[in-house]
Amino acid sequence: MTMLLGLELTGRAVLVAGGGPVAARRARALQDEGARVVVVAPDVCETLRDMALAGEVEHRARDVVADDLDGTWLAVTATGDASADRDVVRWAAERRVFCVDVGGTDRPAAGTARTPATAAVGDLLLGVVSTAAADPRRSAAVRDALVQHLCEGGVDLRRRRPPTPGRGRVVLVGGGPGDPGLLTVAGRRALAEADVVVTDRLGPVSVLDELPSDVEVIDVGKVPGHHRLTQDEINQVLVDQASLGRTVVRLKGGDPFVYGRGGEEVLACRAAGVDVAVVPGVSSALAAPAAAGIPLTHRGLVRTVHVINGHDGWDEAGLTALRTGASTVVALMAVSVLPELVSEALAAGVRPDLPVAVVENGSLASQRVTRARLDEVAAEVARVGVRPPAVVVLGEVTDPGLLVPDERSRCA
Repeated sequence: MTMLLGLELTGRAVLVAGGGPVAARRARALQDEGARVVVVAPDVCETLRDMALAGEVEHRARDVVADDLDGTWLAVTATGDASADRDVVRWAAERRVFCVDVGGTDRPAAGTARTPATAAVGDLLLGVVSTAAADPRRSAAVRDALVQHLCEGGVDLRRRRPPTPGRGRVVLVGGGPGDPGLLTVAGRRALAEADVVVTDRLGPVSVLDELPSDVEVIDVGKVPGHHRLTQDEINQVLVDQASLGRTVVRLKGGDPFVYGRGGEEVLACRAAGVDVAVVPGVSSALAAPAAAGIPLTHRGLVRTVHVINGHDGWDEAGLTALRTGASTVVALMAVSVLPELVSEALAAGVRPDLPVAVVENGSLASQRVTRARLDEVAAEVARVGVRPPAVVVLGEVTDPGLLVPDERSRCA
């Protein structure tokens, strides 16, 4: 019967008998775990030679002998010589040292320990090992399937022991434009580990319904003209929750660092001594046009993209891009200020018939695209009742005949 254990090998001597590629892989894995690796082999492959030259392993250039097991905590056989490997297994057993025997196609592994197929998922280490005859490929296949299930948020990964005050952390997760399918695997895993989710009204809010009922959800969403909390107050919520020892996910629409004020939240956490990480997201500046069949760049037409925050108004680079047609311009948070943006662009010499498209609820079932000339788009948006969230795209790429004539096209 096999028992799966985790071994603390940091600073402890481990023998690797053999100098080939298999021995090199085992030596690298052990060295990465902090073990003091001793490689015993007359000759070693290039990888092991480089590791020895770098001081990462000790190389004894000779055949392995019984005394090499003295003082070791673990032994690994990978000589490629069945007789030599059996000797190491026997010497290890005599010294009560666990031994991983690699074995081979011509013989089964005979050691007293096995190396599981492992993978790190957050701060968990997942291991799969066969209790029957060693079957590394089978174990690896099962491991990969389990890792995929965990990473897709299929398991509640929260810590079960009471949190230690002051030991919490914050993870800023970019949720994408709204379709849960565009939330990254890393983002789903972060949500599976969350004790608290601080969320906006944008992004894939439907995933909140999938969370366990005892995960606290704090809604700090902002709508035009009304903010539940100021940005400083949101920053304080993140710090306060993490200070209670909780894992806090800040779920944001799009990408945290593209007009998402994620940089301010990171700085606030760091200033308070709170551990903070960022999971990038699919920005609506890119995703909404793509979901509507609008290519922001197109060979022979336009090669660059310029993104602005509508509330900040035009910069000279954006106006130049529109006048020359050198770039596609994407305006976020621009619906409420669209009349002003249009007036400024026309006054700056942008041609009135420049094509414009406004994509509402990009990637969702409620997605809608409104198209018009620059000098008519504000009136058309008001007429059909466009509401945020919406992305405004200006440039020749918005021509409905360029790529996808069906304006209802959405992500597959």
